[in-house]
Amino acid sequence: MRILITNDDGYQAKGIKALVEIMKEFGEVTVIAPKHHQSGMSMAVSLGFKQIAHKDLGDGWHYVDATPASCVKFGLNTMFLDNFPDVVVSGINHGSNASTASCYSGTLGAAEEAALNGIPAIGVSLDTLHPDADFSGVSQYFGDIFRKLMADLPQKHGVYYNVNFPDIPADQIKGIRTGYQGLGKWIKEFKEWDVEHYRKYGITPELLGQSSNPVLEEGEDLYMMVGEFIDDPRNTDDADHRIVADGYISIVAHNVDCTDYEECRRISVILNGISVILNEVKDL
Repeated sequence: MRILITNDDGYQAKGIKALVEIMKEFGEVTVIAPKHHQSGMSMAVSLGFKQIAHKDLGDGWHYVDATPASCVKFGLNTMFLDNFPDVVVSGINHGSNASTASCYSGTLGAAEEAALNGIPAIGVSLDTLHPDADFSGVSQYFGDIFRKLMADLPQKHGVYYNVNFPDIPADQIKGIRTGYQGLGKWIKEFKEWDVEHYRKYGITPELLGQSSNPVLEEGEDLYMMVGEFIDDPRNTDDADHRIVADGYISIVAHNVDCTDYEECRRISVILNGISVILNEVKDL
């Protein structure tokens, strides 16, 4: 099996190193990961005239100074041009990608890029931002999850899987549950820039390819995105973030097709009705 691994925390993150060790059991591993931290990039790609640096680090490891989805694109257009990988696995992300975080996740954006190209894809996350996180639970359980998912892949196009692990010791994980993408939102998202805010997590501006002492233009203010998550009361216990909070591994199937088919059927009736009304007016 030919396995392409990427992430959104950058090639130096502990999570991707743990994932590589897990996936070595299943086949030939190639890593193409961002040079810098790329959280929140979703499926963004490095378009335009931007110079994109690539470096072969040896032993199957590469970095690309681009978004996670662009790292997958780079692999599919260079190293895997004539023979796509059998699977793309993205992670292990430092931080939850459950609930509405999945909409912004660079980890899942990379998986979605793979699914768009017809390649089985899985995003893996651990519910902690700590750079020295304990990935033993993922190491113990993800291999079996991967094996079972790959043994019975769907026939439909565009499916990719979002796997979230609780941040608890492996022996305290209660089990595995499938659910749905939970509802929720963030509030108070913009705060004045504080270089120390994320330093406790090992995240620095330099890790993001920026400076701890940025030069501002006259009149500019500096902010950062943080925020507080507000759970939606419409969620049930099967919402993915609630599954994780309850001590279980959550697995949700996503799809690159964002069409709301039920709503399309509803508005088709409305639009047909409008069409009849316009024709009646025209005949008067």
